[in-house]
Amino acid sequence: MNDLTRVPIVVPERKVPPLPLLFRIGKKLRHRISAIIARSSKVGNAPVLRASQFPWIAALEARWPEIRAELDALLSHQEAIPPLADISPDHRRIAPPDKWKSFFLYGYGYRLDENIRRCPRTAAAVAAIPGLNSAFFSILTPDAHIPRHRGVTKAVLTAHLGLIVPKAREACRMQVDDRVLVWEQGRTLVFDDTFHHEVWNDSGEMRAVLLIQFRRPTGWLGRVVGSLFLGAVRRSRFVQDARSSLGDWEQAMQRVEREA
Repeated sequence: MNDLTRVPIVVPERKVPPLPLLFRIGKKLRHRISAIIARSSKVGNAPVLRASQFPWIAALEARWPEIRAELDALLSHQEAIPPLADISPDHRRIAPPDKWKSFFLYGYGYRLDENIRRCPRTAAAVAAIPGLNSAFFSILTPDAHIPRHRGVTKAVLTAHLGLIVPKAREACRMQVDDRVLVWEQGRTLVFDDTFHHEVWNDSGEMRAVLLIQFRRPTGWLGRVVGSLFLGAVRRSRFVQDARSSLGDWEQAMQRVEREA
């Protein structure tokens, strides 16, 4: 057997957990924390930022064909790529079942060595990003909808490198604050996810991006506050549960590869 999609992958069922204490405290303090980081920001505090503000993006976009090639190889085993809801406890509230999939290379600073081995060129490209926090392929199936939500810290910004974009581009869109954005292959969108945002894929095609979270460039006070917050998140049960979930999927995928 050489087709991973023929072998079902079973991982333990997990219910939606309560929000971690850190996140409940963070939500109460988010305005104070965000205000400190926003005042210290070297790139402003707009919901959507210009890619030209980040010099490393040009080098990343230059490598998009080889990144796309590694994604295509993964998609030949699409059923082995886990739904984000099975990986991230916090995202189970917004991730549509089996419609939002993710393949992690880095998560909150942790390396996923086996996944990096499978995508060495993509891993090398993102490893060069200053302040890299997380990097993963984010895949939306047709008719997926991610409801309005927002992140909890301005310490990081989010970038999407477009890899697979439906032909009906306007049918696959993201609204960040009052801006409606569409993806373009080989181009990068950068936004602040502490602003409310929502995603629709009303096309009949898949949408896939390389999703990157990286440290916001700030002055010293913003760096200190951001580092303290992200350090606490990295050690939290929220992140450790996600690491455990990734481990379950990794073991399942290795079993499939042995049987293939």
